[in-house]
Amino acid sequence: MTTLPPCPKCQSEYTYEDAGNCVCPECGHEWRPGEVEVGDEARVVKDAVGNVLADGDTVTVIKDLKVKGSSLVVKVGTKVRNIRLVDGDHDIDCKIDGIGQMGLKSEFVKKA
Repeated sequence: MTTLPPCPKCQSEYTYEDAGNCVCPECGHEWRPGEVEVGDEARVVKDAVGNVLADGDTVTVIKDLKVKGSSLVVKVGTKVRNIRLVDGDHDIDCKIDGIGQMGLKSEFVKKA
């Protein structure tokens, strides 16, 4: 009896073979046992102009943004310092003076 390798995605040891592929029943990942998998490339976040953003950058808001659940508005030209990139719909976490912690979409900012 041959031992199948654990799932490269979730490290589950309950893999099985199906038509030459290894299959993980826990996460559904399929792979060929002899192939070396290339890891997922880091996600690239770009601003409205196409500049690549990184953690710690300073950005400028390019459109008036209403703060959901509040009467506050983030005005055009507001500089946001020391951004942090996160996964999700709003891909920038930041702290804006006078408003506080919030998430922004990269399509509404440009790199300063």
